[in-house]
Amino acid sequence: MKYMLLIHSGAVDEQGGAPQCTVEDWMAYDKDVRDAGILVSGESLADLVTATTVRVSPAGERTVTDGPFAETRELLGGFLVIDVPDLDAALDWAARCPGARDGGSVVVRPVADFGDPGDSGDSRAPGASGDSRGSGDFGG
Repeated sequence: MKYMLLIHSGAVDEQGGAPQCTVEDWMAYDKDVRDAGILVSGESLADLVTATTVRVSPAGERTVTDGPFAETRELLGGFLVIDVPDLDAALDWAARCPGARDGGSVVVRPVADFGDPGDSGDSRAPGASGDSRGSGDFGG
């Protein structure tokens, strides 16, 4: 079963990284996930100052603003999609993630399965297609 791990940092240093995690921590975790053969995809997100937020009013009017302006001090730094047997295995991998340390958190959510795209009547959402094997570093 596929699970998305949303990696949130509790704090960000001057360079935009999570101070509780070293590059070596992320490289070791990345290697462990790859070696276990469970990585489906994963990416690190660019600096928060590059974010843009889009909102659409009930009347259909679009508003675009710089930044996420979240009401939280946690910052989404990246994500993983892993394919493991069950929720317990996903939680174990989340607990091993460097992003879960020192005020950070990893939110674990099952990935919806809308069936095989070849089935008739498939109502798969755009962008929800098959298994795209991951690329690159996903850590903070």
